[in-house]
Amino acid sequence: MTDYFQISDLLTDEHRLIQQTMRDFVKREISPNIEKWAQDAYFPPDIVRKFGEVGAFGPTIPEEYGGGGLDYISYGLIMQEIERGDSGMRSTASVQGSLVMFPIYQYGSKEQRRKYLPKLASGEWLGCFGLTEPDFGSNPGGMLTNIKEQGDHYILNGAKMWISNSPACQVAVVWAKNEAGRIKGVIVERGMAGFTTPEIHNKWSLRASTTGELVFENVKIPKENILPNIEGLKGPLSCLDSARYGISWGAIGAAIDCYESALHYAQQRIQFDKPIASFQLIQKKLAEMLTEITKAQLMAWRLGTLKNAGKATTQQISMAKRNSVEMALQVAREARQIHGGMGITGEYPIMRHMMNLESVITYEGTHDIHLLITGADITGIPAFK
Repeated sequence: MTDYFQISDLLTDEHRLIQQTMRDFVKREISPNIEKWAQDAYFPPDIVRKFGEVGAFGPTIPEEYGGGGLDYISYGLIMQEIERGDSGMRSTASVQGSLVMFPIYQYGSKEQRRKYLPKLASGEWLGCFGLTEPDFGSNPGGMLTNIKEQGDHYILNGAKMWISNSPACQVAVVWAKNEAGRIKGVIVERGMAGFTTPEIHNKWSLRASTTGELVFENVKIPKENILPNIEGLKGPLSCLDSARYGISWGAIGAAIDCYESALHYAQQRIQFDKPIASFQLIQKKLAEMLTEITKAQLMAWRLGTLKNAGKATTQQISMAKRNSVEMALQVAREARQIHGGMGITGEYPIMRHMMNLESVITYEGTHDIHLLITGADITGIPAFK
């Protein structure tokens, strides 16, 4: 295991058991198949139920609603191990737990919790999160999707774009403006008239994850499907905090997989009558890769302790997400160099991770926006408004 600063010593026995259980799951259910899934742009529907069985969905949600009742370091370790397998697989689990189950638990009624959370936790249902629109990504407050009250129900109109899980979802947590211009959370169910989920094809990234749109054409929404305990951008942004926290751990998993593949390849590949690991420039690459992974691991662990204590800020989460993904992309690129021509083939995971990370560095807050979030926190002056 890549753990140069013995961070495992900072974990509990339960943490280590959870990490090993998820690692075994990934090696059994994802790693043997992921290259073919990615090459074929295939999302395996049976993985949803398997994720539910292993406890990957909503691990921090209380057990009474089907979750694991675990802490945030456990959640981070789960995301890290899944992303060692594939970022698209981690996206499936991350969206389900942080962007669908979290808002229903945090802002939903008891009836909504009982109705939706157990089915989402078990993998019987797959959920998605609708915030980004074709014309509004980094500026979600400009959204055009809207709900209008009509007697005992609401009418939902609009569209969402770049939505993970949408083509396969049974339920969507959607954010829309009411007639007063206030943002509300709406639970939309598969089968509601006027609700469609067109799939986005021809992706070069996250090819084993299913991505699509959410389209609402006069969808009738019962009033009991409105999240009652939140209003405004705080709702969706708090969900993104939870998901970005998971990414800050998850991207490290992709980096570790690239690093370990590069290390093994460098030790085996012979040139000039000796392994290329004996050359100074290769050792420089490997040493720098491991150093950056270790720094990110320490940041993620500390963020987890703050999250468990209820002290982690949006700005800290933003910094960690940005750092981990940038680090992982750089590690993937260096690993590709070490693998030479073999690094572009599906015999090694490098190019798949690299292409996936090109999406991860953009979604749930772009690389530049996260930098400006830190800048605004430092100076008190938001540069993106």
